[in-house]
Amino acid sequence: MILSRCAAHLAIYLAVGSFASFAGYDADALDEALYARILKEHTVAVDDIASTRVDYAALRDSKEWEDLLSTLSRFDPSRLDSPSEKLAFWINTYNILAIDLVRRNYPIDSIRSIGNLLFPVWKRPAGEVGGRRYTLDEIEKKILVPMGDPRIHGAIVCASISCPPLRREPYRGSEVEKQLDDNVRRWLADPRKGVRIDSATKTVFLSRIFDFFPEDFGDDPLAFVQKHLAPGDAAWLAENRASVRIRHFDYDWGVNAVATGASR
Repeated sequence: MILSRCAAHLAIYLAVGSFASFAGYDADALDEALYARILKEHTVAVDDIASTRVDYAALRDSKEWEDLLSTLSRFDPSRLDSPSEKLAFWINTYNILAIDLVRRNYPIDSIRSIGNLLFPVWKRPAGEVGGRRYTLDEIEKKILVPMGDPRIHGAIVCASISCPPLRREPYRGSEVEKQLDDNVRRWLADPRKGVRIDSATKTVFLSRIFDFFPEDFGDDPLAFVQKHLAPGDAAWLAENRASVRIRHFDYDWGVNAVATGASR
């Protein structure tokens, strides 16, 4: 009798395990091919300050977008092995969930309009990963920042015009070092929202992100900036760093939505 009950329990366990596997609970961390296709089809590179714009209106009815969210909701992030995989996964996740917040509330003028002073959008549930709800604030400050790489601030994009450019390809564990360096260079190279040097007044204008998160860039944010500038600007900054003044750009929180009729 005991053996029969054990056999029955084992059969149930195996059946449930098979169903869980079939249902996709062992899904990959992220369908990178799908995400890459969505970025190609529903974002556009532009010459204006946004750098990359998103077609939120088209994403509202996108079955592929829902499929992408589904892969995130089913994946257990504790299965990620290497630091580079974790870094790439959580950068992608932040960007996807920021896009989704705007998509679900579109049309809006700014992602900040989703929240309020008492309960800002950053602290509202943004989406599900591995059966658990996350906020953007939690992903940024409790997962990404503790990884100790300030380059994340040049990669995560909160759907706003003054954010760094949204990369139009997924971050991948095998390429994340190169991708981060490239995106930070692109961001800081934009004199409208990254870095602008006024050599006449020895003033360096920086993204307000350096003002929002000063502790993440250490005691000397210009040391971080200098490493990612074009050679000429980096040389000037190295020579004048001790005497320059730092100013910050105003931050444009307007949503980075694609203009109607824009080509991709």
